[in-house]
Amino acid sequence: MMNWLQSSSDMAEQVRLHDWASTPLGPLEHWPDVLKTTVALCFASSFPQSIIWGPSMTLLYNDAAIPILGDKPYALGRPFNEVWREVWEEVRPIAQAAYEGHATYVENYPLVIERGSGPEQTYFTFCYSPIRDPMGNVMGMLNTVTETTATVFLARRLAVLDAIGSGVANAIDAEAIMTITTRLLAQHLQVSNCAYADMDADEDGFTIRGNWAAPGSPSIVGRYSLASFGARAVQQLHAGEALVVRDNRVEFTPEESASYQALGATATVCFPLIKDGRLTALMAVHDKYARAWSPYDLALVGEVTERSWAHIERVRADAAVREGLAAITELNATLEQRVEDRTAALTQAEAALHQSQKLEAIGQLTGGVAHDFNNLLTIIRSSMDFLRRPGLSEERRQRYMGAVCDTVERASKLTSQLLAFARRQPLNPEVFDVGHRVRNIGEMLESVTGARIHVQMEFPEHPCHVRVDSNQFETALINIALNARDAMEGQGTLTLRVERVAALPRIRGEAQVRQPFVSVSLADTGTGITRDIAERMFEPFFTTKAVGKGTGLGLSQVFGFAKQSGGNVDMASALGQGTVFTLYLPEAQPEAEQLPAAQEESGPVHDTSLHHILVVEDNLEVGRFANQILQDLGYQTTWATDAEQALALAGPDVAAFDAIFSDVVMPGMTGVAMAKLLRQRRPALPVVLTSGYSEELADSGYDGFEFLPKPYSADQVARVLAKSMRKD
Repeated sequence: MMNWLQSSSDMAEQVRLHDWASTPLGPLEHWPDVLKTTVALCFASSFPQSIIWGPSMTLLYNDAAIPILGDKPYALGRPFNEVWREVWEEVRPIAQAAYEGHATYVENYPLVIERGSGPEQTYFTFCYSPIRDPMGNVMGMLNTVTETTATVFLARRLAVLDAIGSGVANAIDAEAIMTITTRLLAQHLQVSNCAYADMDADEDGFTIRGNWAAPGSPSIVGRYSLASFGARAVQQLHAGEALVVRDNRVEFTPEESASYQALGATATVCFPLIKDGRLTALMAVHDKYARAWSPYDLALVGEVTERSWAHIERVRADAAVREGLAAITELNATLEQRVEDRTAALTQAEAALHQSQKLEAIGQLTGGVAHDFNNLLTIIRSSMDFLRRPGLSEERRQRYMGAVCDTVERASKLTSQLLAFARRQPLNPEVFDVGHRVRNIGEMLESVTGARIHVQMEFPEHPCHVRVDSNQFETALINIALNARDAMEGQGTLTLRVERVAALPRIRGEAQVRQPFVSVSLADTGTGITRDIAERMFEPFFTTKAVGKGTGLGLSQVFGFAKQSGGNVDMASALGQGTVFTLYLPEAQPEAEQLPAAQEESGPVHDTSLHHILVVEDNLEVGRFANQILQDLGYQTTWATDAEQALALAGPDVAAFDAIFSDVVMPGMTGVAMAKLLRQRRPALPVVLTSGYSEELADSGYDGFEFLPKPYSADQVARVLAKSMRKD
């Protein structure tokens, strides 16, 4: 019986099946008790561990250590120095120290190991601890190890990106940006050349305009033909794919290889810039020796390339802003028209669709338009930084900043309305009594609509409840009421009626839904609406008002809110008899209604310097701004560029941080999923989620987290963080 080997792990099974009689350890039943105990403890651990036993250094290891061994499945029962022969000379002194009775701890130790397709640079943090028998004699050692390759590379990546970012922060033209970037990237990767080039109109000829060359390497500035570098280069770069060459002498024909060798290059990584479907620019690093580019190398070159072009775009945007207030004023004046023109492009296709299908298509369109808006807002808000340069008069500086801020606020409002219509607006549903809310809105409308408009209200005998976003609900009713006020030209009767109905009726060809709904209707005594106008009332940017009197997005918000909440909105009208809008929402079981939140304070009520915020943002530019805002508010910050890194930094209990400030849409795990995992570790953890647009939030709401829409200001960040921490 081997009760000590009852682990259900894979390696325990391998040990049971292994022919130990042919090894220095001998049969299992003859193993010393100290070895059995150590093996049992090792197999019970979820941390990578291995046991090196006896003078022969026989190797045993647990399941967690298997990934570190990689393609060394033969390692069990073999000598440790043979299994790791490629690094034995480096680790021999450490192992000998353990066999002499000295425990050793080494952090981020660099080792080149054979794994996968060849040699790989890795880093490990490990501890070699001596294993003693009851007499105190050292019988072997326990190796507790974790691979830190990703952590080391991440730190180096952030360091070089930070150096490049600092270096180009004050650059005023593309040439200065690329000169700094190519030098820092080439020196970090220790390559022969780093260059950038512009493509000709024919997308074959290209001109290398800037190049950093290591001492002893030639300058490669000049004009070249892409075709001379091989069909593979042409195909991959035109497809927007990176060209990765380890050794062009092996991978290309002699003629094609000669083109690379003429540049003094044997290994190459080249990233393309595709704009409007065309290959417009290239950025490449070359080494005169053959080189197996690591995933870290490729990721870094790709990210530096992307950031360099982003910096160039930023500089060009800065130049455009400096040209004068007229350009920004023109943008402000034409912003709505540009979006309206984009919407109008679908008119011909919409005419062939049923009304409900048409509205669905427009919903998808406006979601895309809103996404474009947020990109525009980010550029404009970032451009504010560039106005703080010396030499600009204070009067002009204030005019410029005012114009940009006005544009941001206006575009942000349009974005919110577009997202509501597209049913992509994050909702925060709650259960409330519809009659009670409508009564409050009706009383407010009596002052808003004017003394000559009489507001009537009708309610059912028993309360009826819905579960929707109360703010969006009130906004929808106010939007309808304001349209009714304008239709009555300031005089008439507005009737608000709440009813419980057995089903959602057939609306615009959509099927009836047989379940309880609550209907809220607003009837006016205005002039009524013609049929052709009625068919377009819910389209975004459609308005019958004079220019400058409305955006045409109010009723679009009503439609989007109703559909996203599981309901619908209907309209009935006749010329000379007025119009009735009816909002249908699914009835809900009553719950205890929450009292309205107290007025938020304008900023933190706590000592921010005592609080540590974990910032999670994959976009480097936005992340820098968010960090700066929080640090200016007095907070300590740590920045993670993705959810996985944030989870690792947070630790098992998230004790090191007082709050989380995270983007939602990121590569890999989303901010919402990450926040839920962190809340499992620490249930009361304050979490603030930010996003310009998130389908996940649109579908599921805030899930109990604070939400701050992009673009945001420092004051908004201060308020939402203070609010979230007061809940903790």
